[in-house]
Amino acid sequence: MTANPGVSNLLLSMKFSLPVLAGLVLGAAAPLVAASATKPNIVFILADDLGYTDVACYGSKYYETPNIDRLATQGMKFTNYHHCQNCQPTRAALMTGQYGARTGVYTVGAIDRFDWQSRPLRPVDNVQNLPLDRVTIAQTLKASGYATGMFGKWHLGQQGDYHPAKRGFDEAIVSMGAHFDFVTIPPVEYPKGSYLADFLTDKAVSFIERHKAEPFFLYLPHFGVHSPHDAKPSWIEKFKNKPGVGGHNNPVYAAMIASVDESVGRVMAKLEELKLAENTVLIFASDNGGVGGYIREGIIKGGGDVTDNAPLRHGKGSLYEGGTRVPFIVRWPGRVAPGSTCDTPGIHVDIYPTFTALAGGKMPAGQIADGESLVPLLRDAKAKLARDAIYQHFPGYLGAGPGQFRTLPVSLVQAGDWKLMEFLEDGRLELYNLRDDIGEKKNLATTNPEKRQELYAKLLAWRASVSAPMPTRNTPAATADEPAAKKKGGKKKAAANQND
Repeated sequence: MTANPGVSNLLLSMKFSLPVLAGLVLGAAAPLVAASATKPNIVFILADDLGYTDVACYGSKYYETPNIDRLATQGMKFTNYHHCQNCQPTRAALMTGQYGARTGVYTVGAIDRFDWQSRPLRPVDNVQNLPLDRVTIAQTLKASGYATGMFGKWHLGQQGDYHPAKRGFDEAIVSMGAHFDFVTIPPVEYPKGSYLADFLTDKAVSFIERHKAEPFFLYLPHFGVHSPHDAKPSWIEKFKNKPGVGGHNNPVYAAMIASVDESVGRVMAKLEELKLAENTVLIFASDNGGVGGYIREGIIKGGGDVTDNAPLRHGKGSLYEGGTRVPFIVRWPGRVAPGSTCDTPGIHVDIYPTFTALAGGKMPAGQIADGESLVPLLRDAKAKLARDAIYQHFPGYLGAGPGQFRTLPVSLVQAGDWKLMEFLEDGRLELYNLRDDIGEKKNLATTNPEKRQELYAKLLAWRASVSAPMPTRNTPAATADEPAAKKKGGKKKAAANQND
C-alpha cells in the first residue's frame, strides 16, 4: 500500500514520542510486540514436576523461593494455567503449539509400561519422538531473527535429527536422569561434583552474555525437581530442622526447589547486569503437577508422596487439577503490570502463538495452531480471548503400582470456571465448578444437567475437529498381540514410582 505523504507529514509535524509515533503508523501490528522497535528477548524457565503450591507465592509455607516470588511481584501471576499430566506431552505441545491429539505424544514411553491388559481398553499407541514434520517454536523464532539456545531436559528425541540442535536451536545441550554425575548430549566436560541445575544455569547465563546484542530466545528446562530426589548438601542442611507445613516437609525436595529458585535468581541478575531486563519477557513455569496427593486420594497405601498439591486434587499423572495446574509467572517491564494476577484459563499450546506474537513473527504455514496468543492478557489481565474453552485428551493409562492407576483414559473441557471430564472406559462424566470447588470434591454432573450437556457437546465437537484417536476395546485377541508388557516386567515398572 502506498503511503499518503499528507498523513506522513502531519504525523511528523506532531511532537509524538517515537513509541507513540510507531504505534500510530503500524496500527494493528503494534499490540503484538513492544512499542519499541527492538524485539523483546524471550526467556522461558521450565521446572520439572514442580507442583502448583510448591512455591511460596502460590501458597507454600515451607519451601523457600525468594527469587520466584520476586519475579511474581515484578510481573503477572497466572492462577489458572495448565500443562499436561506428565513430562513429554507438555514439551511436545510447547514446541508445536498443538494438542497431543495432533502430535500423537500423550505420555512417556510405550503403552506397555503399565498393565493395561487388565483394563477394558487398549490405549492409543504413543509417539515417543516429536515428529520431524513439525516446525518448532525455535525454528519460527530463528526465522524471526532470534538467536536460540536450549539447555536441559528436551525429552522429545535425544539423538540425530530429533536432537534440539536439529530442531531450530543454535545451541543445545540435553541432560536429564541425574542431578549429580549427569550425562550430556553432546558430551560436555564439567567439574566433578557439579549439580545439574547449576551447570545448566552456567550455560544459560553464558548464552545471554554472548547474545546480548541481538534478540535471543533462551529455553531453560530444568530436570529439577524430578526424581531421583538429590540436592546439594548445603541446601539440605538449611531445611533439615525446619518444621513441615501440611504435606510440604521433605528437606531434600525443599533443597531441590531452592536450587531451581537460585537458577531463576541468577538469570534475573544477569539480565539486570547487562541492562536487558527491560526488554526481556521472562517466564517461569512447571511442566505438570507435583508428585503428591496419591495417599490422600487413596491411590497408594503409603510412600510415594514427596509433596502435596492441596487444595488441588491429586498430583502428577492425573487430569484433576493437581496434575495439570501449574505455576506460571510472566515479567515484561513496562508492559505487564507488576504484582498483577490473571485467572483466565491458559494452556500449554498457547506458548507457541504467544512467543510468535512477541517476536512479530509468522505462524508456520500449513501447521495447525491449537493455542491462542496470551499477549492481550499480558497487557490487560481482564482482556477476553477469542476462544471459550481449553481441552485435554489422554487415551491411555498411567500406573501407580500393581493394579493402581494415577489416571484412566479421559478427556476434558474447561470453559471459564466449569470443567467436565469424560472417563472413556465407561463414559462416566464429572462436572466441577472450579471457582467454588477448586479441590474438585463435588461432582455436579447429576445436579446440573444443562451445564453437563453444554460442555459435553463442546468436548465431542472438539474431539471430532482434531480427529482425536480413541482407545479401543481390549479383547483377548488384542491382549495376545501384546506379550511384551509382561515379558518386560510392565507391572514391575508400574510399581516403581509415580515419576514418569
